[in-house]
Amino acid sequence: MPICSQDKQSLNLESAIDMALQNNHLINVKRLQIDEKKQKVIEDRIKYLPAISIGGLYQYNSNLPSFIIEQGRFGNLPLGGIYYPLPPVDETIEVGEHNIYNAGITVYQPITQLGKISSGVKISKTELQITRTEENKTALQIKQAVEKLYFGILILQKQIEEAGLKVMVAEIKLKDAENALLAGKTTESSRYGLAASAADEQQNLLKLKMQSDDYTADLKQLTGITGTGDLALEPVTDEHFAELTEAIDTSLTEAMFKNNDLKLATLFKNKADYAIQASKLSYLPDLGLLGGYSYQKGTMIYPKNNTYIGASIKWNLQDMISNRTVQRQRIYIKEQAEENLANTREQVNKDISKAARKLLLSQELIKVAGKVVEYRAADLKIQNNERIAGLNLESELFSAKAAMAKAEADYFAAQLNYRIALSELKILTGTY
Repeated sequence: MPICSQDKQSLNLESAIDMALQNNHLINVKRLQIDEKKQKVIEDRIKYLPAISIGGLYQYNSNLPSFIIEQGRFGNLPLGGIYYPLPPVDETIEVGEHNIYNAGITVYQPITQLGKISSGVKISKTELQITRTEENKTALQIKQAVEKLYFGILILQKQIEEAGLKVMVAEIKLKDAENALLAGKTTESSRYGLAASAADEQQNLLKLKMQSDDYTADLKQLTGITGTGDLALEPVTDEHFAELTEAIDTSLTEAMFKNNDLKLATLFKNKADYAIQASKLSYLPDLGLLGGYSYQKGTMIYPKNNTYIGASIKWNLQDMISNRTVQRQRIYIKEQAEENLANTREQVNKDISKAARKLLLSQELIKVAGKVVEYRAADLKIQNNERIAGLNLESELFSAKAAMAKAEADYFAAQLNYRIALSELKILTGTY
């Protein structure tokens, strides 16, 4: 259910992911497709059961069939020395009635087609598995997209804080230059240069705010939040970065069974196998048992009630010829699926190695960024003490604060990049 808000709304990472998985239209489409495929499996299974046909017929005949018994057809009857012909005159007998009613039920149980039906059921089940895997893949993509946007906004907030301090530094330097210009201690060119620097810092700040607004709009769209209210993102806790990576199997062994792309490629190959199996069974004749009951009224030469049982066989020779072409098509589809599986296996293996390297690099970047934060914190402390003692300018203190903000932003970005790299590796290995 989309959430409408005009006020600032607090949002944490877990809630954002839950809302996206609940409200996102793409994943809802996949869920509906799963329900559709379930019904398709049920539909194909019904074909195992006997086919029951019930029908009826009413017919009005304007002319009835008849036959004539000629005079004397059955000989002569002697009576008192006189022979009377049998029948004495030509007799016209009408067969049936003007109104004819017919109703019946027929039951047909296929026999030779059961194997083909079984292959069709397997194909439908495979399509259901494919849709479920696609739904899971979509859910992981949405979850990762929310994480990237959430972390990206947090990084931008730090960068905006840094840019704001740089703007303040540039404005202080510009003000000092203007005072120095009035005192004749600097030139007009220097003032214009500082004014340009201040404008550049303001421009950079506006760009970061625009980028943050874009990320926020994308996050709202993913999570289903509507309205013009601002989002107040809660900071991520240390547990998001404390997860160990040693337990993640970076080999292709586990990914073969858990990676969604590999699972999809395997399922498409299995589907092609079942399709070939079905085409081979299409060579068999359509043999089945049938039985039924019929009732009719209006035709005298047929019984009113009739029960029957028998067998039926059909063999369309034209289908046998065309089925050879169908089978070749499905063999080519299988070969394509096998090539796609091999290519996907190689690509996933390469991506896992790449993600593992990226994760190790992110860990190193966190260590380096942490050291920078320590150094900038020490420098800021010195600059603050010197400012209290009147040994430096206000611009120097704000420059130290801006450098500290940049170091914190870089350290935070390194942590979040580590988290994103970790999620990518877990998605590839199927452990996300």
